[in-house]
Amino acid sequence: MITPQRIAVGLSGGVDSAVAATLLKRQGYEVLGLTMKIWSGAVTVREGGRHGCFGPGEEEDIAACQSLCSRLGVEYRVIDLAAEYESLVLDYFRSEYRRGRTPNPCIVCNRELKFGFLVDRARQRGADFELFATGHYARIEERDGLFWLRSALDPAKDQSYFLYRLPSERLATVRFPLGSLSKTEVRSAARELGLEVADKPESQDFISGGDYAPLFADSKPDEGDIVDEEGRVLGRHRGLPYYTVGQRRGLGISLGADPLYVLRLEAKTNRVVVGSGAGLFAESLVASDFFLQDVRMRPHPFRARAKIRQNHRPVACLAQVDDDGNCRVDFDLAQRAVAPGQSVVLYDDEGFVLGGGLIDRALPASA
Repeated sequence: MITPQRIAVGLSGGVDSAVAATLLKRQGYEVLGLTMKIWSGAVTVREGGRHGCFGPGEEEDIAACQSLCSRLGVEYRVIDLAAEYESLVLDYFRSEYRRGRTPNPCIVCNRELKFGFLVDRARQRGADFELFATGHYARIEERDGLFWLRSALDPAKDQSYFLYRLPSERLATVRFPLGSLSKTEVRSAARELGLEVADKPESQDFISGGDYAPLFADSKPDEGDIVDEEGRVLGRHRGLPYYTVGQRRGLGISLGADPLYVLRLEAKTNRVVVGSGAGLFAESLVASDFFLQDVRMRPHPFRARAKIRQNHRPVACLAQVDDDGNCRVDFDLAQRAVAPGQSVVLYDDEGFVLGGGLIDRALPASA
């Protein structure tokens, strides 16, 4: 008789992870439910409104996970990672915004906490499992002796962008049961399985309510000037953390009928630079701390498809990574709102994730 593999499933209290755990249980795996506790109550977050990953709604999510595991008859553990979340995710988020950059906390959280501390800490505390699974919409396939992350079958729900830094050795022990399903199919499955969370709304925001102001309550960002590209003062801003490249609404200024957009954030001068939409386009970018799944691709130029934010359709480009982990990406067609601090993720034509890194700057056509 074959002993079923023991698999830990990262549970969030939502429909995706609940369906993932239930499907794995039905496939014969011995399931263990794991949830990372990241909310300590130290930050005053506005309750109500949109639900987020970080906020007081965590207790409700944990209760939903407990109910699911009880229904499935599987073990459930909560791992307190509030201190790690504060130092690795929240401090990073604050630091990047103060530097005039637009951070993506989900990428750091996945790499460092969900696929790092959660798994390792659970094992340190006696949990015995060979594999780890989540409800992410992504796929994993073995190719050329390596395990590769691949985009989900449903491009509308693909989450590979958030997971690009997972190395082959980690991917070898990871499973994504929803990678070949659409969101509609997952919700239908949840209803057929009788799961309580079948119609639970998605958590779209990093922080409950979508308001980042509470994260800066102890050190309120300095106000500063909003200027045009020639440096002329047009108004005042509330602090760099409240603005991002490409933003149009909430500027409180106008110059005639043409809309103004945030073109860049200048940390040294504490200025928000605005201009017409034409100023948002860049033909190249430079990224650092670049991770390649196959280091043999360095340092030769290679064709790829680049994604510069989660909701961006990958576009054709030429990329080259140097020995210091810096990458230059030249787009075939100029791209809008390339934001320093976000990640650029490179794919091949079949959706395999080649690698990614942090965007440092956008380059004009002449660069």
